[in-house]
Amino acid sequence: MARKHINSGAAGVLFAVAVLTFGCADENTRTNSDTQKVEGRGGDTAKWREKLPRAQWANYERVADDLEWFEVYRVFSDVYAIYEPGQFEEVISFLIVGETRALLFDTGLGIAKLRPVITRLTNLDVMVLNSHGHYDHIGGNYEFSEIGGVDVDYAHAQAKGAGPEKVARYVTGDWLWKKTPDGFDPEAYKIHPYQVTTLFEDGDIIDLGERRLEILVTPGHSPDSICLLDRAGRRLFTGDTFYLAPLYAHLKGSNVADYMASIDRLAALEPEVDHLLTAHNVPVAEPAYLSRVQGAFETIDSKSAAYVETDGAFEYQFDGFSIIVPATNPRR
Repeated sequence: MARKHINSGAAGVLFAVAVLTFGCADENTRTNSDTQKVEGRGGDTAKWREKLPRAQWANYERVADDLEWFEVYRVFSDVYAIYEPGQFEEVISFLIVGETRALLFDTGLGIAKLRPVITRLTNLDVMVLNSHGHYDHIGGNYEFSEIGGVDVDYAHAQAKGAGPEKVARYVTGDWLWKKTPDGFDPEAYKIHPYQVTTLFEDGDIIDLGERRLEILVTPGHSPDSICLLDRAGRRLFTGDTFYLAPLYAHLKGSNVADYMASIDRLAALEPEVDHLLTAHNVPVAEPAYLSRVQGAFETIDSKSAAYVETDGAFEYQFDGFSIIVPATNPRR
């Protein structure tokens, strides 16, 4: 395995987690077919399908619109959002295209083949880098030969994959509303193992040619969470550290104090970015949310905010997002 092999040439260059810490749900996470509420995911999941389609997507050019499972949008001239609205996570992967190579930030659920989509969008060599190792962000990793990662035990464990006994529940019942691709067997759904070929550290730069991406290690949601900072483009790719929905700080593997520290770090970058590119539901959010989340965590930590108990955790509601923490939230 290489470490920090970074260049701009065409070659070279994870709400509770399931058993064994895999995915974004545990054995208590289930769906209720009468209410369409995905339990274990916060208080706003009832009839989640009724929120679709989300209006913000109409702001972007849809490309490759003949795809069966994915929806692909050109968010910026050099950034494509690859959206999977047919499953509860509504996960978004981002293809960032430089002059000499491209980077795929996450690979989604693995319900449909992703690599053929990527080859339609670019003929450049592509490196995969995951915002973290939860099942809905690494499902297509196995289709690619060049995969970057961080040297964290959790990330190494997730790379071993997961069988249907751990993840098949996420493609059944109310987790899905859209027809899955022909040949897809929900009972056989699994996360294939994959090999990380390049290790990165905090502050490393990936040069795509006229597009440089800085890796920010931001644990909290998961031990291996990272963000990508495009200083020239004034964009921050936030992964699951922030998006406009319940933020999960209560998972097995999550750490509230680490999450707060990571948000403090990102909030300091707010004056330097114009767009947050987020990994669920909608692709872009305003950078002002960084300081709002920072303030929200401070309010939670001071014990001054109201909460509701949801599926054994505490959910604190704020404007545009909520934060879910363990019922016994440690003070930092």
